[in-house]
Amino acid sequence: MLIDMKTRIENIDDNLRTVSAEQAASECRNNSGILIDVRESAEVANQPVPSALHIPRGVLEMKALEQFKDASAPLYIHCASGIRAKLAAEQLIKMGYENVSVVTCPVPTINQANRK
Repeated sequence: MLIDMKTRIENIDDNLRTVSAEQAASECRNNSGILIDVRESAEVANQPVPSALHIPRGVLEMKALEQFKDASAPLYIHCASGIRAKLAAEQLIKMGYENVSVVTCPVPTINQANRK
């Protein structure tokens, strides 16, 4: 049976931890968390998030193990709309990462929270 994207995202939502920009910024500061931007390079160039590590969604699985050796490290995933972040978080969890959250807000809100 084929599953449309809306249904897939709804199913992923049931199993993901979502956080606000403020919560992610605080947890990154206090818990050595890593903010990961899974947008494409052109999107990042147009609207950068200086506090984030940029790894495009298309190569995340290939880069994750070399970038994140500790399966329990707090990882905070964001993109422009949340869909790629949710898909990326789902894959990281399947790879064995235990502390993955999705930041659910627009890029300007993330930048504002990280300036506080």
